[in-house]
Amino acid sequence: MMEQIDGRVDALRGILKREGLDAWIINGTDPHESEYVCPRWRTRAWISGFTGSAGTVVVTRDKALLWVDSRYFIQGAKEIEGSCFSLMKLDTPAVVDPVTWLAENMKPGSRVGIDAATLTISAGKKMEAAFSAGRIELVGTADFLDELWNDRPPVPASSVLQLDDSLVGYDRAIKFKFLREKCHQVGCKYTLISSLDDIAWVTNLRGDDVAYNPVFLAYLLVGEDRAWLFTSPSRFSGQLLESVSQDMAVLPYEAVFETLASTLKRGDRLYISPERTNTRIAAAIPAGVEIVEGRDFTTDMKAAKNPVELEGMRRAHLLDGVALVNFLARVPRDGGGYDELTIAQELADQRARSKEYLGPSFGPIAGFREHGAMCHYSATDESSLKIEGDGLLVLDTGGMYESGMTDVTRTLLFGTATDEQRRDYTLVLKGNLALASQRFPEGTCGYQLDVLARQFLWQTGMTFYHGTGHGIGFRLNVHEGPQRIGPNPLAVSLVPGMVVSDEPGVYKEGRHGIRIENVVCVVPDAKTEFGQFLSFETLTLCPFERDLIVKEMLTEREVAMVDGYHAWVYEELKDLVDAEALPWLETATRPL
Repeated sequence: MMEQIDGRVDALRGILKREGLDAWIINGTDPHESEYVCPRWRTRAWISGFTGSAGTVVVTRDKALLWVDSRYFIQGAKEIEGSCFSLMKLDTPAVVDPVTWLAENMKPGSRVGIDAATLTISAGKKMEAAFSAGRIELVGTADFLDELWNDRPPVPASSVLQLDDSLVGYDRAIKFKFLREKCHQVGCKYTLISSLDDIAWVTNLRGDDVAYNPVFLAYLLVGEDRAWLFTSPSRFSGQLLESVSQDMAVLPYEAVFETLASTLKRGDRLYISPERTNTRIAAAIPAGVEIVEGRDFTTDMKAAKNPVELEGMRRAHLLDGVALVNFLARVPRDGGGYDELTIAQELADQRARSKEYLGPSFGPIAGFREHGAMCHYSATDESSLKIEGDGLLVLDTGGMYESGMTDVTRTLLFGTATDEQRRDYTLVLKGNLALASQRFPEGTCGYQLDVLARQFLWQTGMTFYHGTGHGIGFRLNVHEGPQRIGPNPLAVSLVPGMVVSDEPGVYKEGRHGIRIENVVCVVPDAKTEFGQFLSFETLTLCPFERDLIVKEMLTEREVAMVDGYHAWVYEELKDLVDAEALPWLETATRPL
């Protein structure tokens, strides 16, 4: 395999020489700046062998470099071992980001290329600014991998379905009306949306182009009285195409370029997101069209779930809680013959017992012992550890249901815990509780709350390097913006209806990992003389791991919080779980 990787890099260098380029960037995304991509755009994995969901490859005339963040230090090193690639560890003092590295290491006059369809407007501007001092030229290119990747998968065209209005709250025509009002407020005649989950949300359509993400490859142009959806018309049944055509014309995916050129006129104002619109699209916009940049209006609209969507999310978590308890009750804590793959499948099988279950919301993470220290570990037939003896299992999974979706992590104890493991678990639990119970004033951003989840780890000289919370879509993508809870400043206020995860953790390489994740929803709280306050409503229904909790490390308030949460879990699930699971639930939720 490593000889194959090295051969691909050598072939790419041949193209760079032919094109007069000194380096080429592969960011591993698609023309829509998606985090998770369909097989055609798994370019980073194809060229390097690294299969994680985030990272950047730079190939120069004599170097092949892979940048990853702390989530993927261990995985990245293993997957490129023996190849020509070198690992660049972001989040460490000695390593700069790839753009800075290029600016500092490429000679004046160098030409750095990147597929124009995977370069956003905003990223392009940042690169050009970084390269200007060193007189380095940024070149938007064709997708060179088309020449090298002989069996490259095609652009997908999976069937789409339309969600019933009873599930989504607002029909497509109403959502388009809201969107046009937003455009009118900023004086724009058109808006072009490239983000796949935004398009799925505003059209009330769902597809199957990307694993675990019910989206479909498309662009959407919405004008004052017309709209155009650019995707394969073959996706639609005749009846659905007739219904959709009442609100928008359906044209082939590549027709977006011609339509932009022929529809937009000089003096028109077009609203786009520079973070999601690629430079190939930007080049198709006619001269004289005034471009107004900002976050897609639909991104904020879908982030704040409407009452129908919220009720759906609550139901999804109730169904998920039933599956989780039935699963936990039947898994013996000596392992019972499971390995990392089969224990994740056992939980999926329990979820599948619900008629409303549609499938997993992301690939399962089941890491036993040292594998739990890789926070985004993905077991394979070769790597899957048998679950036997003493150890911790980090089990991060989620379910997609007709009414919504879930994302939950529990750290499970098999055998006997060490004092270190129990202490670490309790510190992570304290952080989870602190964030979940915080009341905060309207206008608060996620980064202002992040330290609540880290404070107890910090006091003992520990931390974690991933974000504490990400937005979660309604029957859409498990990672959703614009909200986020993390250490980096992000000026996005938490507003009622937003659904986010609460998932602190700690990871000790070669020993164990611990993560506790609940999903919470932002809800209105008290209104005082100081303004409106907000708080979190917990949606996840699953007991914590009692045998890992050191009660003496908890305050009276924290003990009451754990007991209150467990009492709620018990009352919600006691009449729904299997009869043979009820004794386990009673034991797992008894007061501390």
